Amino acid sequence: MSRRWGRSLGMWVWGFVLCATAVSAQTVAWPSERPPRPLAAREIQFPPYEMRTLGNGMQVIAVLHHEQPIVSMRVLVRAGGAQDPQGKGGVGTLAASLLDQGTTTRSAETIADLIDFIGGALGAGAGMDLTFANAVVMKDSFLVGLELLNDIIRNPAFAVEEIDRQKQQAISSLQVSSRDPDYIADALFDRLVYGFHPYGLPLGGTETSLASITRDDLLAYHRRYFVPNNMVLAIVGDITSAEAFAAAERVFGAWPRREVPVARQTDPPPPTRRIVIVDKPDAVQTEIRAGMVAIPRKHPDYMAWDLAVKILGGEGANRLHRVLRSERGLTYGASADTEARKQAGDFVAETDTRTETTAMALRLMVDEFAKLPRERVGEGELAGAQAYLAGNFPLTIETPNQIATQILNVLFYDLPVDQIGTFRERVTAVTPDDVQRVAQEYVKPDRLSIVLVGNARAFVQQLSAMGFSNVEVIPIDQLDLMSATLKKEPPRRAGIGSSGPEFTRPQQ
Repeated sequence: MSRRWGRSLGMWVWGFVLCATAVSAQTVAWPSERPPRPLAAREIQFPPYEMRTLGNGMQVIAVLHHEQPIVSMRVLVRAGGAQDPQGKGGVGTLAASLLDQGTTTRSAETIADLIDFIGGALGAGAGMDLTFANAVVMKDSFLVGLELLNDIIRNPAFAVEEIDRQKQQAISSLQVSSRDPDYIADALFDRLVYGFHPYGLPLGGTETSLASITRDDLLAYHRRYFVPNNMVLAIVGDITSAEAFAAAERVFGAWPRREVPVARQTDPPPPTRRIVIVDKPDAVQTEIRAGMVAIPRKHPDYMAWDLAVKILGGEGANRLHRVLRSERGLTYGASADTEARKQAGDFVAETDTRTETTAMALRLMVDEFAKLPRERVGEGELAGAQAYLAGNFPLTIETPNQIATQILNVLFYDLPVDQIGTFRERVTAVTPDDVQRVAQEYVKPDRLSIVLVGNARAFVQQLSAMGFSNVEVIPIDQLDLMSATLKKEPPRRAGIGSSGPEFTRPQQ
């Protein structure tokens, strides 16, 4: 070492010692008080509203929100993927994607130009239980926006070229998703939990079902469910109730009502322990899902149940994240959520982890499921989850569009509208005893549906060492969600069996 370098190094070490000594001396004087407590929550008032039903059966709700010169209009149709005809999965989502792609009176280009000209926004979509279309416009374009919304809901053209384009896009998306571990894990989990109930089938259909959909299928679906007595219209913004109801009557009032088919769907299968691995040999990490069927949105236990799941893996608490990420370093994140639908619901915990830590992560996750009903939740832990829900609520009713969404959700699930205004009170009224009761009622660790997507050969032996037996392994190229065995059936040779077997859904 050169003398110059040695001298420099010596000076650097001596300087570091001096700095460290100074810092050490300074730390004694740092304040030790706790950070200031958060401010008290402000009182939130839901805007005034009024509800009426038109002569044709359409429910209309007007919400007065004068903070901005904007009006949001949202139509909700009580039909979605769950109402797809048998063997025609994807009709509901395809129909929704075509609503703003041309009507019998306007082309898709004309619709786009008109909404741009008035500085508005227009869109449509579908979920498992519902279809929606919404428009947001300035107040002076209110009637134009409402008439345009009526046109796309009532008069979709379902042009053949647009149908083909949307179908091809959907099929291409499915082909990409079929190699995506995250998508596979979610889709297979739904299939395990709900069986062949519509909630267990892919919302957007399959490549086969999409290819089979015709224009006549879309017209029949639209004619069956898109009727005013099967719809709710929310008008929210800088208007009066009189203006809103007069406009709704003028634009939608002449639309005749029709009989709506009554859905006859089987219940989801009872929860049963099943562990399915989708083998993706090139994967370097494993997607994990674990959960089971739960309660529908309208259930009286929903608020306590939602908080229980938040404590397990949601915002404001999240035991799974603490154990899997903070304490063990097995993942970047872990969460749990509940999805409560019209007829049923489920809850699912999810994470991803390195291939070699798959069994350990799953063991810890299932152990947390077992603790939730067994060990009483502490006051502080519950308070954290409650504070998040109560504190986040005002952010969900800031804009007219958000308010419309909130109020339509309440109406769709047949809940009292005044529940929105009492949300905070209902959240804070939940006690640790309530959480433990619902956890004991709905969490059954020995009946969890478990999905693992990853390199099975690298971790399947570890699972038995962690107490997981009766594991099914399905190569990714053989997975078929529409099969009773979850595996693709080998092609049948011509001349053997019936010439055209009719598709039926197995019960389990």
